[in-house]
Amino acid sequence: MSDKKNQSNNRKKDLLSKEVQHIDITKFDSREIVSAMEKMSFASRETANAANIFNEMLKDKDCTIFLTLAGSTSAAGCMHIYRDLVKYNMVDAIVATGASIIDMDFFEALGFKHYQGSQFQDDTELRDNYIDRIYDTYIDEDELQMCDKTIGDIADKLEPRSYTSREFIFEIGKYLKNNAKKKGSLIEIAYDNNVPIFCPAFTDSSAGFGLVMHQERNPKNHITIDSIREFRELTEIKIKSKGSGLFMIGGGVPKNFIQDTVICAELLGKNVDMHKYAVQITVADSRDGACSSSTLKEASSWGKVDVTKEQMVFAEATTVLPLIASDAYHKGEWKNRNRKNFSKIFG
Repeated sequence: MSDKKNQSNNRKKDLLSKEVQHIDITKFDSREIVSAMEKMSFASRETANAANIFNEMLKDKDCTIFLTLAGSTSAAGCMHIYRDLVKYNMVDAIVATGASIIDMDFFEALGFKHYQGSQFQDDTELRDNYIDRIYDTYIDEDELQMCDKTIGDIADKLEPRSYTSREFIFEIGKYLKNNAKKKGSLIEIAYDNNVPIFCPAFTDSSAGFGLVMHQERNPKNHITIDSIREFRELTEIKIKSKGSGLFMIGGGVPKNFIQDTVICAELLGKNVDMHKYAVQITVADSRDGACSSSTLKEASSWGKVDVTKEQMVFAEATTVLPLIASDAYHKGEWKNRNRKNFSKIFG
């Protein structure tokens, strides 16, 4: 029995032997290639146009820039891109899936890793070794459950009341200041720079498992997540902004949530403009009528996005996002922006 266990442990170590390395946009300058792509066609020209629009957002001092994250690009090597967009003042607020923020960013802040694997690996063997697969990327399920439990422990120490995901993630930022094994996570850098993070489907992630355990332990005095107040908070940022731009990775709930702030503000009797700039990177097919794949021109019919400065980039995000982000970093328009400090408006 002991030999079998040792063999299993050795096999797991073999499968989890090659860490994903996160790309650093400050270490390479993509300006020349992006400029060359402007003269090409298809996704290359779309990418160059998206980079130009993103730089216009940065140049526009009245523009509040919202970053939205869906999908697993954080696990696939883009985590430090998002951190650096905040660190170098290229993003003012974030709307993301719970998985992007908790299962990936917070997970690595606790000292855990994502690993390169194979999409062709026998998934039965992975399950036998307690390894989760995201396409060709592996996660140690034992470590992921430790992440779940840490969320529950953080919740246990908070005042029992309702929190928005933004408030709870702010508390995670506080926790990481003293407890992070890996410094400089997206959550921690956003906390340091007063950039609020919203996760409208927060419980659809490790956060959900942790909060269920917290409520099980505290049936009468526990925290809850108030998604309605969260929508109001995000809309408040839109109302306070003279202009706004969207930089969207993937689609899903984050994409729709931020676009809907225009409609919500209108229903509250506020006179706000549509989002002036918009870039979305996606591989979704617009023919299925889904939110993730709906074009930005389609969003204009709902009164959400202006069509003057918008670009859909139909590409897998890890292939083009580093180029767009590096181009913006090295062009340096962010150096002339003032921080919006939106976390401060909520007290």
